[in-house]
Amino acid sequence: MLGPMPLVDRADSLLVVIDAQEGFYGGDGLPASDGDRAREALARMTWLARVARRLGVPVVLTEEDPERNGDTFAPIARLFPDAPALVKPTFGLTGTPEILERIESTGRTTTVLVGFETDVCVAQSAIGLNDRGLRVVVVEDAVFSPGEMHARGLARMTAEGVELNHCKGLAYEWTRTLGESRSVLHDPEVGEAPFRL
Repeated sequence: MLGPMPLVDRADSLLVVIDAQEGFYGGDGLPASDGDRAREALARMTWLARVARRLGVPVVLTEEDPERNGDTFAPIARLFPDAPALVKPTFGLTGTPEILERIESTGRTTTVLVGFETDVCVAQSAIGLNDRGLRVVVVEDAVFSPGEMHARGLARMTAEGVELNHCKGLAYEWTRTLGESRSVLHDPEVGEAPFRL
C-alpha cells in the first residue's frame, strides 16, 4: 500500500517528454479513434510543456529512433531551444546514461512523465526512475498507447508505486494559489488549455 503522496512541488519537479514523435501519434496504421486519442494526448503534453516553461520547471526531451519516428513535435521542441532532445536507444530512459545524467544533473527529485507509449517507454522509464528512488508522477491524460495497452500500462505502473495525476490537477498543484493560477494558466504564452480549467 502506498504511503502519503504530498502535492507535487514545482520547485522540485522536472518534466520529461518521452518520444513525442510523429511515428507514435501520426495515425498511420492507427484506427481513427486511437489517432484522435493520440493527438489529444499530444495537445495536453504540449500545453503542459508550455506551463512548465512559464514556471521555470526544467524539461528533458527524449526521442526513439528519430530516423524512423521523426523529431520531437515541433511546438514542444521550439519551447526549449537550449535543451535538445536526447536519443533513447533503450525503451526505459534509465538505460541511457546521457539521459539519466541530464535528469540527475537538475537536482530535482520529482520526475513528471508525459509521452508515448504508455505501456512500453513511459512504463519502463517510470519504473526505472522509481527504482532509483525518485518520485515519479505520470500524467495519465498526456500519455498514450493504442487500444487496451494504455490502461494496461497505467495499471503496470501503479502496481509498482508510480503516481498518476492529470494535466489539470498537476497544473493547479504547480501553481497552488488562485492568483498564480490565473496569472500562469491564462498567460497568452501558455495558450488555451485543451480542456476546461
